[in-house]
Amino acid sequence: MVMDFRWPPPPDGRPERCRAPAARGPQAGRPTLPEPATELVATPHGIDLERLVTGEHPPTTVFAHGLGCSIAGIRPLGSGVVGRRVFFHFRGHGRSGAPAGGWTYTDLARDLRAIADLSGATRAVAAGLGAGALCHLLRDHPTRFDRVVLFLPAACDQPAPPAVRVRLNALLEAVGSGETSTVAELISQDVPVRLRQSAKVWEYLRRRLEHLMREGLAAGLEDLAGLAPVPDLAGLRNVTTPVLVLACRDDDLHPVSVAERLCAALPAADLHVYDRPGAFWADRIDLRDRIGAFLNVV
Repeated sequence: MVMDFRWPPPPDGRPERCRAPAARGPQAGRPTLPEPATELVATPHGIDLERLVTGEHPPTTVFAHGLGCSIAGIRPLGSGVVGRRVFFHFRGHGRSGAPAGGWTYTDLARDLRAIADLSGATRAVAAGLGAGALCHLLRDHPTRFDRVVLFLPAACDQPAPPAVRVRLNALLEAVGSGETSTVAELISQDVPVRLRQSAKVWEYLRRRLEHLMREGLAAGLEDLAGLAPVPDLAGLRNVTTPVLVLACRDDDLHPVSVAERLCAALPAADLHVYDRPGAFWADRIDLRDRIGAFLNVV
């Protein structure tokens, strides 16, 4: 069971010795708060998608997570965004439906469009896989959003790097087999080594581990790693919406070259590149403020 799991090590970096069986939670100085309640939303294309809504007043921003990730993983990107914030799980993630058959970016764009339309979203933030789905959506509906943020895009007119498929296949196999320790090792690779001992990271890894072992991941996600979000970049030249593209140097899963190509193709795009990988952790304050300043425009 996940609650009996002893990885990652305690945030202070010391080995556990003679710990009583009852002391199983992360030692972060305070109890882990329960996850907020989500809802299943019926979409026009027949798939129920899990959604979380925070805030009450417009404008409304929809947030699309990355491959194998979750609502909890992308929520910090909205911490500096004013208005109503809508988070959801793509098909095959969380409690969202997982229809049979091969999935494409057309399917993901349909999921994103449905949640955006049902929620009245006028702005969008998307990471990784979500960024690809958003680019696909913008190609067909270039004026759908007023402002857009693409965080760590992994693919555009070409599939994501082979390392993405390798990592995803390993994660799918580990989750499917119930190998908790292997899942933990895989998800820890998303965090810079120097930060893995902190209490915040400890809590994040435990939450993500528990979510994956509870909800699982659909095998249908495997094919997405080998697909390109758009057939070519020419279709993005009609997107006059202001776009902020964020990337990190030396990120093998989300190459800067992808962000640069997208920025060159989008007429009103600005690119910011962090000097090191792991901006989600190492540069979180700047990331929050940068996204907030871009979106919080009256």
